[in-house]
Amino acid sequence: MKRLLLLNLLVLFGLTTYSQVNIYNPNADAKTEIAKAISKANQENKHIFIQIGGNWCPWCVKLHNFLNADSTLSEILYNNYVVVKVNYSKENKNLDILEKFDKPQRFGFPVLVILDSNGNRIHTQDSGLLESGEGYDRKKVMSFLKNWTPEALK
Repeated sequence: MKRLLLLNLLVLFGLTTYSQVNIYNPNADAKTEIAKAISKANQENKHIFIQIGGNWCPWCVKLHNFLNADSTLSEILYNNYVVVKVNYSKENKNLDILEKFDKPQRFGFPVLVILDSNGNRIHTQDSGLLESGEGYDRKKVMSFLKNWTPEALK
């Protein structure tokens, strides 16, 4: 009985902790964040990596953690892209941004949008294609990141 109670408490604590992750800011002005990213990408000769999702989405949190926990993936990401997280939640769906990028939410969440340094959309990625089992596939993610760098598209 004590084990069952302890297990339930651990699961409850884990879910509470997991649900309190704040990767996405529902109050952020996505238009302004993207405009800043375009300016920075222009100066640094990078593309823009937009991850659209929400703190409510376990796969969105998994992708964020996956990209930041792997030093090679993180290096590829931050050396080639200006990263922007766009919130999609009941508090703020950012529908104007989604409309501008041809409704990427149709792929589910998270969805990735790659812009060139001028803000032109060059790719929308269904992140489900980067998954493997209960997580993300390192080779698929690495290939995706490398295939949309400014250098790859020269």
